[in-house]
Amino acid sequence: MKNNNDGHTDLAASETFAQFIRGLAVAYKHSAAVSMLAGDGTEQSLSFFELERQSAELAKGLIAKGVGKGSRIGFIYANSPDFVVMFAAIARAGGIAIPISTFIKANELVRVLRQSDVQGLITQRSLLGKDYVARLCEALPSLTASTGGPLYCPDAPYLRWVVSTGAALPSGVRDMAWLKDAAADVSEDVLLAVEAEIHSTDQVMEIYTSGSMALPKGVRHTHGALMFRTHYIAPKVSTERDARIVVPMPLFWVGGLMMFLMPNLLVGATTICTESTQTSSRMAMGSVLADDDLKAMPIPKTIWGLGMTETLGPYSFADEFRAPGYPLCAPLDHIADRYEVRVADEGGNPVADGEVGEIQIRGYALTPGLHKVERSAYFADDGFFHTGDMGQRDGKRIHFVGRNGDMIKTASTNVSPAEVELELQQLPGVHSAYVVGIPDAERGQLVVAAVVAREGAELNFEVIEAELKKRLSSFKVPRAYCEIRRDEVPMLPSNKVARRQIESMMIEKLGR
Repeated sequence: MKNNNDGHTDLAASETFAQFIRGLAVAYKHSAAVSMLAGDGTEQSLSFFELERQSAELAKGLIAKGVGKGSRIGFIYANSPDFVVMFAAIARAGGIAIPISTFIKANELVRVLRQSDVQGLITQRSLLGKDYVARLCEALPSLTASTGGPLYCPDAPYLRWVVSTGAALPSGVRDMAWLKDAAADVSEDVLLAVEAEIHSTDQVMEIYTSGSMALPKGVRHTHGALMFRTHYIAPKVSTERDARIVVPMPLFWVGGLMMFLMPNLLVGATTICTESTQTSSRMAMGSVLADDDLKAMPIPKTIWGLGMTETLGPYSFADEFRAPGYPLCAPLDHIADRYEVRVADEGGNPVADGEVGEIQIRGYALTPGLHKVERSAYFADDGFFHTGDMGQRDGKRIHFVGRNGDMIKTASTNVSPAEVELELQQLPGVHSAYVVGIPDAERGQLVVAAVVAREGAELNFEVIEAELKKRLSSFKVPRAYCEIRRDEVPMLPSNKVARRQIESMMIEKLGR
C-alpha cells in the first residue's frame, strides 16, 4: 500500500477502509458522494471531502471513548449519508462496524445485541414514525433506570454505552455530543497513527443475517476482503463517475453495501438514498418469478449468479439470464476471482455430471468465520464453506436447484419446490406459486401449494392438478392447494419468501 507523506493514499491500491476513505477525498474532492432524497423532492448531499472529514472527527471521538482495534460497535441507521459516515468512522478507529437492521423489533434486537457482544451502540432517533430509542428501551428496560455512568445490562452484558440524538433521551442513552465533543482530545496525528496500524487482515465489519429458517448469525469480514471485492465488482456494474445511482436495498445488508455503495464510492458516483427501500413479494429472492415480473426486470451489465453474505456478494456470473428448466437463479457459468467452487456429496466428494449435491466454496474473500460459532459447523476440513445451496452439475456449468432445507422429502423421495412452482406458473390464470412440504404421518411430508391467481382470473384446482399430472412425476404433484392473495405472501425483512410461515399458513388453511 502506497501512503503519501501528507496522509492521503493511492485509491487504486487501498487495502483498508481508512486508506479508501482518504483516497476518495483526494480523487473526487467536492463531488457528491452520498445524497438523501426526501419525499418532497429536496436533497441533502455529502461530498467525498466532507465524508472523509466528518468520519475523521467521529473516529477521533470514538478513539477518545476507548474504541480501538477490535472494539465491537453497533449502529442502527437507515440508508443515508449518516450511515456511511458512521461505518467509515468505526472502521477508521480500528473498530468492528456492526450494522443492525432498521426493520428489527425489540425482541430480535435484544438477541442481536447479546449475540454480537457490542461495546457501544449508536442509533438514529427515528425513521418513518418509528422511535428507535423507545424500541431500545423496550428491548433493554434498564436503560431507563441508568444512573448515567457505564451501562451494565444482563441482557447485553458487554454493552457500556448507547448514543442517539433528540430531546428527552432516557438516562441510559447519551446525546451524540458526548462522542463529537470528545474528538477535540484526539489529534490528527493520533488518528493517522491509529489508521497506520490497521491491517488488511483485521476485521472491519460483522453483518447479521438470517435465512428462511436460521436465527441471526454474525458474518465476519476483513478490510482486505472488503476492498478486494469492491475493486472486483465495480467494473462489472454499470456505474460511471458522477452518475446518480438510487440504492434500492438496505446498506446494512450485503446487497446494498457491495452492489451499490462500495462500487459507487470507488468510481466517484453519487449514491442516492431514500427512506424506504425495496421489499416486494413480486421480486422475492429465492422464488420463481412470474413471467411478467421477469420481463420487467432490467438486464444488468453482468448477469450475476449466486452470492451470499459470507462471500461479500455474488461469487458467480452467467452467460444467460435463465437456463431452461432452472428458474431460481442464473447458472454458475463463471466463478469470481479468488474463489473456487465444487458440488459435493455428503462426504465432500465431487458429484458426477447430472447429479445434485451441495454447492461449496472457498477463497480469499470468504468469511473467516461466524461470530461465536465453531468453524467446523460451517466449514469442511479442507476449507470449503457449506453454503446449504443445492446445485446440479451440467458439464462446466452448475445449476442452482434450491436450498437444502427447502427440499421436500415425500415417501423417501426428494422434490424440488422450484421445479413444481415453475410448472404451476406456466398454467393459465396462475401468477405465482409457493410449494412447501407439511408433516404427514404416512409420507413424511406432503407436497402442497399456495397459489396466487392472475388479476381477474379464477383458479380451478381440479383442472390445475390434471394438467400437472401430465407434466410431472406423480410424487411431485401437490396433494393439496390453497389460493392466497399476493399481499398474503409472507416475507422476511431480507426480501426472501418466508417459507416456514407459508408451511404454517398451509397447515392452518388445510386443517392439518
